[in-house]
Amino acid sequence: MNEHEHEIPEIVIIRLPLYVRTLSELKLLNQTTVSSQHLGNLLQTTPAQIRKDFSHFGKFGKQGRGYNINYLLDELREILNLNQKWNTCVVGIGNLGQAVINYHGFKNEGYLIKAAFDISIPSNISNKDIVVKSISEMKSTIKQLNIKIAIVTVPAPDAQGVIDRLVESGIKAILNYAPMKPVLPKTIVCRNIDPVLSLQSMSYYLNK
Repeated sequence: MNEHEHEIPEIVIIRLPLYVRTLSELKLLNQTTVSSQHLGNLLQTTPAQIRKDFSHFGKFGKQGRGYNINYLLDELREILNLNQKWNTCVVGIGNLGQAVINYHGFKNEGYLIKAAFDISIPSNISNKDIVVKSISEMKSTIKQLNIKIAIVTVPAPDAQGVIDRLVESGIKAILNYAPMKPVLPKTIVCRNIDPVLSLQSMSYYLNK
């Protein structure tokens, strides 16, 4: 890990998983090298931007030879801590929460949903690998299962209280689906996902 990681712009960190996904797709096509020009074309960005992003972490390619895909993929996965499994929990077991629990994409990428919490426990959770508990048992369960990441799928009015309890329970990273922006300590990493805001920004263009 780069010793100056705190100086790396957040937007660069956000772009790194896109590089990992694209490189993985190229690897499946049996390609062994890729130029910054080709990578830029695939990601609709400039070769200069790609080289600048990578320069924060060292030199991964040689002038005129491009990047070795296997090597670059390994390095980026290590930077993003993708070479290990991350125990994860879901808070809120309504329709959205159950959809998240049943989505295999998290597990396939190493994010293992170990527990789900709600005020009232639904009886139709079929995933036997997941511990289903009341929110009152959140802190002890998170500690017991060594959970580091939480996915919040509760209604907006309940979200801040839930997120406060997650922080008190030792959670360091939160994926928030609630349509609100939580107040958080600077030490906590949070990504907010609000599909309605995305739809609203797109509808601007529909009558143009």
